[in-house]
Amino acid sequence: MNLKDVETIPSPDKIKEEVLLKTEEHLKDLSKLQEKLYAKKEHSVLILLQGVDTAGKDGTIKHVFAGLNPQGCSVKAWTKPNEEEIQYDFLWRIHKYVPAKGMIFIHNRSHYEDAIMPLIQKTLPEKRIKERMESIRNFEKHLSRENNTLILKFFLHISKEEQKKRIEERLKDPDKKWKYDPSDEVTQDRWDDYRNAYEMILNDKEQEKEWNLIPSDKKWYRNYKVAKIICKELEKIVS
Repeated sequence: MNLKDVETIPSPDKIKEEVLLKTEEHLKDLSKLQEKLYAKKEHSVLILLQGVDTAGKDGTIKHVFAGLNPQGCSVKAWTKPNEEEIQYDFLWRIHKYVPAKGMIFIHNRSHYEDAIMPLIQKTLPEKRIKERMESIRNFEKHLSRENNTLILKFFLHISKEEQKKRIEERLKDPDKKWKYDPSDEVTQDRWDDYRNAYEMILNDKEQEKEWNLIPSDKKWYRNYKVAKIICKELEKIVS
């Protein structure tokens, strides 16, 4: 898979008004499906949101999951390891935030960052990065096997032009300026490096079919696609 060949905008036949109506239907269904998941306590759900800075991870959480019951849902945002976490293996901190049966956990970024960033920053040799990917695969298999955890992975795919536009909006809009971080612009400067790192993950032979690539230049379409996929997968385990 080459990300530059993957569209970041919805198909031309998608009409915004119709998509927004369908999104509302999916969000209502999502709330009902969460109730069944929580009541049965047979499965857990781990949702991973990946993407470059400004791809819409926060926005997806705000708009897609706002209607869920907080008792059965939790969100964790991942940044670089702190002083305690760095003393352990890279998955130690992740394992503390996986869902119990009946729960939905949403990870803003994920354990894949521990393969992506070392590759971009060249802080680990290629051999170690491959070993981390193997550890990640085993970790996810363990969660699925031992706790019936459904893992849903979303890559929010935006264009370089759209990212630049969103960075500029953060600088100009007082309501969005708090989101701005100078590191956002690093991605613009090293766009190809970030794209190559994500392609390494998305093209992993054992996992490539597990990733949902979401065209995310249009926020309304991003929300629709994420909500639709989650509802479809939840129906399989709670019906």
